[in-house]
Parts: sequence; C-alpha cells; structure tokens
Amino acid sequence: MSIEIILVIYLLFVNLATYTLMGMDKSKAKRGAWRIPEKTLWLFALVGGAFGGWIGMVHFRHKTKHTSFKFLFPLISVIYMYLVIQYYF
Repeated sequence: MSIEIILVIYLLFVNLATYTLMGMDKSKAKRGAWRIPEKTLWLFALVGGAFGGWIGMVHFRHKTKHTSFKFLFPLISVIYMYLVIQYYF
C-alpha cells in the first residue's frame, strides 16, 4: 500500500472521528452529562481532524460561540488542505 493511500485513509479516519466527537459532546451537553474535554477536541484537530471538527461544529451547532474554535478550526483546516495539495502536486 502506498504512502498516499495510507495518508488518505488516516485523514478520513481522523476527520470522521473528530466529527463524531463533536456530535457526542453536543449530545452530552444537552443532557448535562460528562463532557469530552476541549483538549481532546483540539488534539484531534491538530493531528489532522480539523476539517471534520469544523463540519461537526456547523452541523451540530456546537462550540460556535467559542472564538478559538470558531476561527482556528477553519484556519487549521485550510493549512492542512494547503499542505496536502502541496504534497500531491
């Protein structure tokens, strides 16, 4: 298996995981249950899942009032997209 395929699989997995974590955290917030720590959300974003987190923010309307999430998740997403495009082209 080539490194390119491994990278695509990794990015799909980490973005799906981050999206799922955003949905789980929103659900827990509604129920007043134990929450997923913000550090965990940031870790997943920084290891490649920022785009999934950004989509999760919009879809679940979660963390949209937090300035750091609101601006940095999209910024990190754009940086990762730029890096992936530079790698492939």
